[in-house]
Amino acid sequence: MKEYELVHEIKNSCPNNQMRDIFFDEIECESPESWLRQKLAGRNAEFTIEAGSGDAVTIYALVDGMTEKYVFTPI
Repeated sequence: MKEYELVHEIKNSCPNNQMRDIFFDEIECESPESWLRQKLAGRNAEFTIEAGSGDAVTIYALVDGMTEKYVFTPI
């Protein structure tokens, strides 16, 4: 299994609030996409995946009408 630092960012859609909710975690998985699909199982989600440098992966998930950003960086 690979280890990743995960940064999960949820943009606040409330008017007059520009802040974001940002969460940090360390996870072990073989595939960031598979891990995220399992985490969001049962929810209406669409994914856009971007490969970054050094095996980093950014996944934008449109979940129930709200965009969430997940950045997986190998440790």
